[in-house]
Amino acid sequence: MKVLVIGNGGREHALAWKLAASARVKTVYVAPGNAGTAAEGGVQNLPIPADDIDALLAAALAHRVDLTIIGPEAPLVNGIVDRFDEAGLACFGPRRGPAQLEGSKSFSKAFLERHSIPTAAWQSFTDPAAAGDWIRSHPMPLVIKADGLAAGKGVIVAQDQDQALRAVDEILVQQRFGAAGQRLVIEEFLEGEEISFICVAAGTQVLPLATSQDHKAREVGDRGPNTGGMGAYSPAPRVDTVLHQRIMDEVIHPTIQGLVEEKIPYLGFLYAGLMIDSSGNPRVLEYNCRFGDPETQPILMRLRSGLVELCEAALEGRLDRYDAQWDPRFALGVVMVAKGYPGEYARGDEISGLEQAESDTIKVFHAGTRQQTGRVVTDGGRVLCVTALGETVGQAQHQAYEGVSTICWRGADWRPDIGWRALAQQQTQKPENETL
Repeated sequence: MKVLVIGNGGREHALAWKLAASARVKTVYVAPGNAGTAAEGGVQNLPIPADDIDALLAAALAHRVDLTIIGPEAPLVNGIVDRFDEAGLACFGPRRGPAQLEGSKSFSKAFLERHSIPTAAWQSFTDPAAAGDWIRSHPMPLVIKADGLAAGKGVIVAQDQDQALRAVDEILVQQRFGAAGQRLVIEEFLEGEEISFICVAAGTQVLPLATSQDHKAREVGDRGPNTGGMGAYSPAPRVDTVLHQRIMDEVIHPTIQGLVEEKIPYLGFLYAGLMIDSSGNPRVLEYNCRFGDPETQPILMRLRSGLVELCEAALEGRLDRYDAQWDPRFALGVVMVAKGYPGEYARGDEISGLEQAESDTIKVFHAGTRQQTGRVVTDGGRVLCVTALGETVGQAQHQAYEGVSTICWRGADWRPDIGWRALAQQQTQKPENETL
């Protein structure tokens, strides 16, 4: 069979790599892909932007694609699955209606409220003056979010009123995030530990994937500005069997049931970003309507079952009978970024040491790269995700950083502490609380 993966990041490289490993798959097309997908056996890049739905649909028809998997959020929010469905093409991802869970934070918060799913107190605004008045009457810190899609960068944690008011000005007045900032959401600040909980949903059927946790903050110790993700690991020791069941009962099942009740049933990867407080209570920070990046890389390193078969089970309504098999080892991915990320950064720097970094337990997934006259050069802020397997999280961490140490380009940077929370958690983990 032929499969099309839409997107050009590390998530899409991991999806293509996993799909190409299946004996059932003849060719994996990636649109537009990157230098990493171009080098994978059985994978072919198509020079089509991920947001050009007309061209993507035409390519899927021309290449007689049997299954399309959507990586990034923008085409999902813009209704690509609706278009593929109308053309009779199997497409894995939510339609435009349920994709609003990620496409609009105000929609998402109102949905959570309607279905009594735990989340932070909130309010939305389009008027800067009204937002300012609300800020002045509430205790700090507060979280200010652009309502629409902002590539993981439209969230500002304001420690004081001046910072909060500046955030309102940046979003609503200066339009720093463009159309994504025509409305903003202000939330109470939640204390605790953030985890990623990703599942596959199909109507009322749901299959939780291996647990994971990412590091969104740019600097050591989870400090500094938010990014699209500086690294991730799976499983997440914080999610023991007790917390796992609470998340399913209090968040995931009410979410997919609520979507069915509102006549916008969900099909695809559903990502709940959760804050776990000191008492073990989960609250929803956000939904993503696709696989997380960089969580995809370590999760797929551990997936022993076929990704094609998993998607087919969801598309055919057999998800409740599908049993995913997982490598018991830990996987940890370190994101290598261009100097200056998440701010301004250079492109076009040649990367060396890629082949030397890989081994039986280490895989380098490309994100912001492209081929240029036979060389691999940087082409984004998040450039690579070096992902490794290990018997312990410490071993996986060591392996990943060994891979990182062989790769070089001008201005290459990374966080040196990916996995620190998992290491700390493992030291206090009770033996009876199994990590999933």
